[in-house]
Amino acid sequence: MNDAIRQMLGRYRLETLDDHVRALREILQELALLGLWRSKFFEHAAFYGGTALRVLHGLDRFSEDLDFSLLASDDDFALARFTGALEAELRAFGFEVRIAEKQKGHASAITSAFLKADTLQQHLEIRTPAGVIRTLPRGQVLKIRLEIDTNPPPGFETEVRFLLNPIPFPVRAFALPDLFAGKMHALLCRRLRGRVKGRDWYDLVWFAGRHPALHLSHLEARMVQSGDWPAEDRLTPEAFRSRLVQAIHSLDLNQARQEVAPFVAHPDALSAWSVPFFLDVASRIVITED
Repeated sequence: MNDAIRQMLGRYRLETLDDHVRALREILQELALLGLWRSKFFEHAAFYGGTALRVLHGLDRFSEDLDFSLLASDDDFALARFTGALEAELRAFGFEVRIAEKQKGHASAITSAFLKADTLQQHLEIRTPAGVIRTLPRGQVLKIRLEIDTNPPPGFETEVRFLLNPIPFPVRAFALPDLFAGKMHALLCRRLRGRVKGRDWYDLVWFAGRHPALHLSHLEARMVQSGDWPAEDRLTPEAFRSRLVQAIHSLDLNQARQEVAPFVAHPDALSAWSVPFFLDVASRIVITED
């Protein structure tokens, strides 16, 4: 096993099968970021979403996918320009993966691809204990989705953050107030056919407690682009708070808890969730409009 991978595994408590699978997925995510940096991907795009919060800012929940946004709209953007370097990077650390770009079934600004790897083969590479390996379903494929927004709404800022493993390297990412705006857009406007994504609400609590500044004008731009706010109206702080309070009162709390519980180490932290709790959380948001 590569020494850098051994050091990365040392960050994890590895007891159950789920512990090992999550550790492997997170290591592959970080190696993928390294491969993208080597291919100069971050000259064109920035990292955002839940995995960006976990990897760069210490969000204490598991996140599955890698989400990016171009720095400027480009309908001709081709992810294939970068996937070869990404695969080569992972192979250099002993992991055999393939990248399969998802074919669009309809016109969309989102370009997607899947990083796929044979779960058993990769666990053998990192020397997962035999007792754990025996519990792995045969033929299981580990998938990490990569999504790139090729038509991002305007008005966001980015910053360069550094990862130190497996080697030190920079990652361009959305600034935290704009990450918060993106999370609020997902929470207020995500369409899941009656289902609730509890991870959005968990992340709201994380932001409010640690990085409460919300870039309101970028949230407005996102809502206008998705058709959830009229372009001729301004999203005021009062209008935003009213929309959030409505969402809190209509939230199915039990469904939200059930959805997020598999992604957190301490599900008992969700026991405080209630309408008064989220109203208090909402009151802690600090709105910035510039």
